[in-house]
Amino acid sequence: MPRVKYTEKDVALMARMMRAEAEGEGKLGMLMVGNVIVNRRKADCLDFKGLTSIRDVIFQVQGGNFSFEAVQKGNVFYNRARSAEKRLARQNLNYWRQHPSKYALWYFNPYGQCPSTWYGQPFTGQFKEHCYYEPQGGTCPGAYRW
Repeated sequence: MPRVKYTEKDVALMARMMRAEAEGEGKLGMLMVGNVIVNRRKADCLDFKGLTSIRDVIFQVQGGNFSFEAVQKGNVFYNRARSAEKRLARQNLNYWRQHPSKYALWYFNPYGQCPSTWYGQPFTGQFKEHCYYEPQGGTCPGAYRW
């Protein structure tokens, strides 16, 4: 049973985002970004209430900007999804979770040291250039559901 319901369009969209956000961090880096996407879809809390599809997550607007920088800037995100990234996206959608993105709802590249918190949320770890953050305990049970 998959972690969330999805269509082939969701797979392609998520694959494009994973590549655009983390291609330089290899397969594992792209899986970490994909995990955050699935976590946001499942969370239904904090900044991520009411997101009912992968598309909702990818195109979410917060504070007048898209949540994912790649949507705003275009770059690689608007290229066709490749089969390698689609395989990774399916892994995320079906079962893949790993520290430091296992429960993370946020990540970013600080171009320096990772801060101990990001928007008040605790740092869980770093993979290459991206820092990952999960919700404070007790604030988002949905982020911890399988």
